[in-house]
Amino acid sequence: MRIAVDAMGGDFAPEAIVEGVVMAAAELPEDVTVVLIGRQSVIGELLNKHNSESAATIEVVHAEDVIDMGEHPTKALSQKPNSSIGVGFKLLKDKQVDAFCSAGNTGAMHVGALFSIKAIEGVLRPCIAGFVPQINGGHAIMLDIGANADCKPEMLAQFGEIGSIYAQYMFGIAAPRVALMNIGAEEQKGSLVAQAAHQLLKDSRRINFIGNIEGGDFFASIADVIVTDGFTGNAMFKLGESFYPLAKQRGIDDEFIAKTNYESVGGSPILGVNGNVIIAHGISSPLAIKNMINLAIQQVKADAYTKIAQVLA
Repeated sequence: MRIAVDAMGGDFAPEAIVEGVVMAAAELPEDVTVVLIGRQSVIGELLNKHNSESAATIEVVHAEDVIDMGEHPTKALSQKPNSSIGVGFKLLKDKQVDAFCSAGNTGAMHVGALFSIKAIEGVLRPCIAGFVPQINGGHAIMLDIGANADCKPEMLAQFGEIGSIYAQYMFGIAAPRVALMNIGAEEQKGSLVAQAAHQLLKDSRRINFIGNIEGGDFFASIADVIVTDGFTGNAMFKLGESFYPLAKQRGIDDEFIAKTNYESVGGSPILGVNGNVIIAHGISSPLAIKNMINLAIQQVKADAYTKIAQVLA
C-alpha cells in the first residue's frame, strides 16, 4: 500500500507534515509506504533533522511548485501542473499510489479530484465527509461539511446513500442509521429543500432512514450517518471542533471532549470520486498528519469508493 502526502500543503508545511509522516512511519506495517511529494532538497533536510529510522517506509517524489492557500483552485492547478497537489493527483490517477492526502488548499484538492480521478458515474456532486464523535463511542459520518453550500433535495438524498455505504465498510455496520439534520424531529419541519429531501430519503430502499434529528442530537449516538448541506455541515462541524480548545483554555480535561479535537481523526475524505482523497485542516499539527495517514490506510482497506461505484452503477 502506498499513501501519498503533500509535503508542501498547510500553514505549518513542510515542517509539521514531514514530522507527522516520520511519526506515522515509525508505527506503520512493513507493507505500507508513505510517498512524500514536494521539494526534494527541503524534504531531505527535514528527514535528516528528524533522524528518521523509518526511511525505508518513506519515499520522496519531487514537485517544484506549491499551490498557496489563497490561490484560485482551477487557475492554480492549470498553471502549476508540477505543484505538489498536481503531482499527487497524477500519481493517484495513474494508480501509483492508493490514496492522496493534503493539508493544503481545500479548493484545489476538490477541483483536482474532479479533474483527475473524476466523480463516480451517477454521483450528482462529490462531498466532504466529517467524523463526528458519539457519546457511546465511535463516530458518525456527516456529509456534506463544506463542498456544496447549496444543495438540491436529490443531492441530500444521495449523500444519505453514499454515507451509508461508507459507514458500512469503514465502521463495519450492517445497516447504518441515516438521519437528516433539521430544525425539528417532525416530518413536516424545515425548509422546502429539507422537507423534499426527507421524503426522498424516506422512500429510498437502499438506506436505513430513521428520520430527522436536531442539533442537540449531534453527539447523541442516535445516527451513524448525518445528512446536511455543506453550509450547515461546515458551521456545525467547526462548532463541534471548537469545544476542545475552549475546554483546554478553561482547564477542563474530558475524555469525550478530547475526541472533538481536530487532531484525533486528522482528515476528512472527499466521497463520490474514483479514489481515496483526504483533506486536512490547514493548521494541521504533526499528530493530525499522523492520524490522517492512519485514516487513509483504513479507507484503502475498506475500499469504500469502489463499493459506492458498484451500488450507484
